[in-house]
Amino acid sequence: MQRNSAGPLYATRLEVMQFADDLAARRDLDPAWVKSAIGQSRYSATVAKLMQPAAKPFVKNWRVYRSRFIDPVRIAAGVKFWQANQATLERAEKEYGVPIDIIVGIIGVETIYGRDTGSFRVLDALTTLAFDFPISHPRAKERSEFFKGEIEQFLSLQSRRSADPLEPRGSFAGAMGMPQFMPSSVAKYAVDFDGDGTIDLWNSPSDVIGSVASYFKAFNWQPGMPTHYTVSFDKTRLDMDALMAPDILPTFSMASFTAKGAVLDGPALAHSGPLALIELLNGPDTPQYVAGTENFYAITRYNWSSYYAMAGIELGQAVAREMKNRP
Repeated sequence: MQRNSAGPLYATRLEVMQFADDLAARRDLDPAWVKSAIGQSRYSATVAKLMQPAAKPFVKNWRVYRSRFIDPVRIAAGVKFWQANQATLERAEKEYGVPIDIIVGIIGVETIYGRDTGSFRVLDALTTLAFDFPISHPRAKERSEFFKGEIEQFLSLQSRRSADPLEPRGSFAGAMGMPQFMPSSVAKYAVDFDGDGTIDLWNSPSDVIGSVASYFKAFNWQPGMPTHYTVSFDKTRLDMDALMAPDILPTFSMASFTAKGAVLDGPALAHSGPLALIELLNGPDTPQYVAGTENFYAITRYNWSSYYAMAGIELGQAVAREMKNRP
């Protein structure tokens, strides 16, 4: 069921039709086909509304956020997905170096293993955000240009497949399939992991598994490296401002990290790569902190949020524990 409201057609907008002509010329696509596709897309007030900044300052709460994703429904669905695709998951782990639990966790967070891949017409969402991105957003111009690029990638993909550009459904941002790839991510990272000659991120779990693993490998996933370590603080030498300054980007060597008051122990002491201090706010309560590695940062390239990354990690761990408990 399509959730888009039936807004006006973009065929009536001269600047949009000029964009269509320019896109067709750049990509060597049939101009009539491109103009017809973009012209038949409709403005979605719902999409625009969902992209507007929150009216009130949003107070982040890791416990609340976590509860949305690490729950019995997703865990049970994750176990079923793992069992049904174990051989493919093992092959992806071997080929790309990305652990099964990370792959499983991300797919579960994104769409509950394909249960909710989105019901917005992808081209409507992309065109709305390319030409009518809410001006109240602080980065409206930048985001508008991003979505113009996504239209270009999407139509190029559909043209190569000889597929109807008005058929695919996805998220309000135009993300598609079980892994919720944007069109540019499909073009760069998606793989035909089942070897049938096509990439199908809606109906082929093999392609989904391989594509998620391919994505993380492209963002420098380090095989065998943990995503994060527990961390505490030595208050006598704690320089929290310095530790937080790089945000989630791993910047500190072990020596510089501990010199600023971070305390690690156990396996973390053998870590040789850069680290970042990851802060997970808990509303009015005490925040949670972990030491994030390059692999934690790699997960944030899928969705630029430390909360998202931790939810994907912990869901995958929960599913893995349940798998071990199964007879």
